[in-house]
Amino acid sequence: MGKKVKKEVTPPPKNVFDPLTIESRKTGTVILMLKSDEEEVLQKACEAVYRFADKCDENKLLLLEMGALEAIANLINHEDKIVKRYAVMAYGVTAGNADVRQQLRKTNSIEAAVQLLGDEDDVCNEFASLFLAHMSNEYNSKLTIYKHGGMEPLINLMESPDPDIQKNSLQAVCNLVQDFQIRGSVRELGGIPTLLDLLKSEYAIIQELSLNTLTAITQDGETRTVLRENEGLAQLVDFLNHKEYEDLHVNVLNVLANCLEDHESLDEFRNSGGMEKLLAFTTESATPEVQIHAANAMARAAKNVENAKILHEQEVEKTLIAMCTSDNERLKIAVCQAICILSENLAARDAFGKLEGIPPLIQLMQSESGDVKEAATLALANLTVNHKNNCLEIIAQNGVEQLIALLTFQKEAVVVNAITCLINMSHDEQLRTDIQKRGIISALAEPLKSDSVRILREACTAIACYVTGSESRAELRKNEALEYLVQHLRSTDAQLQRNASFAILCSCVDTPTAAAVSNLGALEVLQDINASEKRRNNYSTAALDKLLDSNLPAKYSLTGKLSSQNVVTDGFYDAGLIRPDGKILPLEELAKEPVNQRRPIIVVNSKIPEPIKSANGENADKRLGNKGASNKRMKKKDKEAAAKEEAERLRAEKLEEKMELESNKEIDEEQAYRPPVDTALQGYFSDVKNFIAPMATMREQIVALAQYVVDKMGGEVERAKLMDFSWELPIAEMKFELGSNIIPIGRIRKGTFYHRALLFKVLADSIVIPCSLELGQYNRAWNEVMVSSEEKGSNYPPFKYIVDLMHDPGRLIKSDSPDAVRYRSL
Repeated sequence: MGKKVKKEVTPPPKNVFDPLTIESRKTGTVILMLKSDEEEVLQKACEAVYRFADKCDENKLLLLEMGALEAIANLINHEDKIVKRYAVMAYGVTAGNADVRQQLRKTNSIEAAVQLLGDEDDVCNEFASLFLAHMSNEYNSKLTIYKHGGMEPLINLMESPDPDIQKNSLQAVCNLVQDFQIRGSVRELGGIPTLLDLLKSEYAIIQELSLNTLTAITQDGETRTVLRENEGLAQLVDFLNHKEYEDLHVNVLNVLANCLEDHESLDEFRNSGGMEKLLAFTTESATPEVQIHAANAMARAAKNVENAKILHEQEVEKTLIAMCTSDNERLKIAVCQAICILSENLAARDAFGKLEGIPPLIQLMQSESGDVKEAATLALANLTVNHKNNCLEIIAQNGVEQLIALLTFQKEAVVVNAITCLINMSHDEQLRTDIQKRGIISALAEPLKSDSVRILREACTAIACYVTGSESRAELRKNEALEYLVQHLRSTDAQLQRNASFAILCSCVDTPTAAAVSNLGALEVLQDINASEKRRNNYSTAALDKLLDSNLPAKYSLTGKLSSQNVVTDGFYDAGLIRPDGKILPLEELAKEPVNQRRPIIVVNSKIPEPIKSANGENADKRLGNKGASNKRMKKKDKEAAAKEEAERLRAEKLEEKMELESNKEIDEEQAYRPPVDTALQGYFSDVKNFIAPMATMREQIVALAQYVVDKMGGEVERAKLMDFSWELPIAEMKFELGSNIIPIGRIRKGTFYHRALLFKVLADSIVIPCSLELGQYNRAWNEVMVSSEEKGSNYPPFKYIVDLMHDPGRLIKSDSPDAVRYRSL
């Protein structure tokens, strides 16, 4: 046998550590391993970090606190593929925590991740895109990704055959395009065809992200054009036909809502039959959420005038009316909002009325939901704009009663919409009269008390619309509406103040209402408003004029002017000019003042008062010695005495005034003040009616009336002797004699300019001679009349003349002549 040879084993070098397998459950130990130079150690450490971070958010935070992310960041570009892969995986997973992302934003991690996109290793692509998907949740990170060119590689990765890469890159893009500055880059980089192809993915999350991305980017008009060119609308409609995608139909409708805003898109959609399919799909759908978004899509499309016409041609009204009967409140609201927008088109308003769309809306007003009431009333308000048939349908369906009932509803928008609808219905006289009979005026008193400025604005406008007759104005006076209207004049809100002025303007067309408003202080408030350039408006100016036209004593005191349209009747009094900020006192207040040295108040009153009832029901006239019968005897006696002797008539008048004053003292102080009866003025009216009114021409009437007035007021006065014409003393004596500052115009026997001008106006108005009355300074006043030329065949318009009542009675002075200037001044 041969001899065996023993093989020698070479011992390892003395300076080399023997191979060692390390197992550790300490996080700190693993993090230290990340700094190793050995690839095998790094591989195991990176893998361990990835698995540790993937477990929970607490582990991600722990890695952040222990400094693991800095070490990982240094390894994502390692030469060893395994080390690089696990490092990127750990990087992508840890970015799922918000606190981690906050720290990562302070580093160049985003730039490094962008550089990894398109790597030959799909795992690196998957987790690098995952990292960017996480980071793109913050606004600042979006801009950083975009600035470092992250959009293009992300869009390219959406075409990857790996679904995880598709999902992560698509998620990143979807997050990025929420910033409007980035949306256009998807179109520019050719990403739209890819997004449309991803709709065919077998993964629902990819389909959803693709639709969400399309929803964001189609808010841009150019992107919608590109989508249309790539037949995107047809693909979206086809997507709706797949019932298995039902949970994503809402997302599709969001994209369509954006696209159909363009007229070109809607027109193509209609021509391709897409609109019919969409309407059919909406009607047949059993999912309220889908129908809600379909209604929203129609509403958004209808904002374009041309689109609204197309939608009407497609009879979308039928679809919307059918959805009104749903039990879902959100769907009801969405349908009403769509009706609101569509009803801006007159043809659509017609269609809703003819297709019986009004009754369902009236039914919705009875809903317990305030939001549904708001939407329904807004839809009705829009449908009643300049549309009588729809208004008639509301009345026929008892909708007016429901609208009136909603005026006290607690939600502001509901009340505003209800009032707006009622305002729209008031524009037709027949409808307005019908609604007035249903108590609209009394109902509007309640919203006038609201704390909402919006409600108050509309309520004031509604008052202006419905106060059009004596009955409605009487009803307005019965409640507190007038008080609140005057209160709202003081509002700091310019629109409310304007609307309140409008309401007062429309209300004060009769004396009782004007008097009631004046007593509430409206005159003073309107004066204050019109004194301000900033606050004055057309309605406040017109309201003051209207109020003054119904309160001639106030108008004369404030402006010093009465036009030929202002007819002076019994009850008028001239208290003289007051300052613009002065308070206009009623005659009752002025009568309580003691006799003073100020200008007397001249009153016009030829009426014999009605018998006054005492507290126990007896006639006050009987209690006072049958004063009514005495008046008749006195009147007869006055006329007989006037025929005999002027002095006797004066004594009779004085006796009557004395009796009147005594009777006023005996009557209960609570009775309203009544000025003394002016029997002399009664005689003036009789003379003017019998002798001047029958004259052939107006010029003759004017001249004769002027001479008559001058004769009753002390005769003509030469200009040179005007200063010697003493009229003050007789007036002062009469005040003392009557014991009052109030003097009847007929009692004045020696009067100056302003006495004569007032008497001329009173008598001229009684026989329908149009003339004005204007009060100047220093007791000057004058009347202006329009008189035609007496020349035969003259085609000149009438001239305006001042009537001379002092120096040459009956002389007509052209108002623009130097003589007229002298007559008006000293």
